[in-house]
Amino acid sequence: MTEPSKNPDVEQRTDDSEFLDIARDPALARLLRKQLETLAKGNSGEILAEMASEVLAGRIGLREAVRVTAYDEALTSAAGKFQEGWDSMTELERSEAEKEGARVLRLQQEEIEQESLSRNASEMRPGGNARESRHSSKGWSLY
Repeated sequence: MTEPSKNPDVEQRTDDSEFLDIARDPALARLLRKQLETLAKGNSGEILAEMASEVLAGRIGLREAVRVTAYDEALTSAAGKFQEGWDSMTELERSEAEKEGARVLRLQQEEIEQESLSRNASEMRPGGNARESRHSSKGWSLY
């Protein structure tokens, strides 16, 4: 589980795990969730903001959302604009963009690893969240 969205305008009931079946990688799933949070702010238009908010709130799955005609058309238009921008870039600009994408992905992977280590460390401390056995096997043996 991840911490809830820090954007007060976005009602969020989903976490990164909701997107693992699509992204197939925890870091990509996290980036997908973060991109939806960005879309929900409305910078890319009302339709994509609505779609992202609905997905983040858990009212519709991402796969179902892309089947909604209005959402599909808005996504297709945004993808076309992205493609136009990509096509207008030089090879050097594309290479730099790819390096930046790889860097952002690596940062997400490191963040997830740190969260996991922190969670495991807190579970191992006395009084942590780790499940402790109700029965101790100390002091007895079957043999």
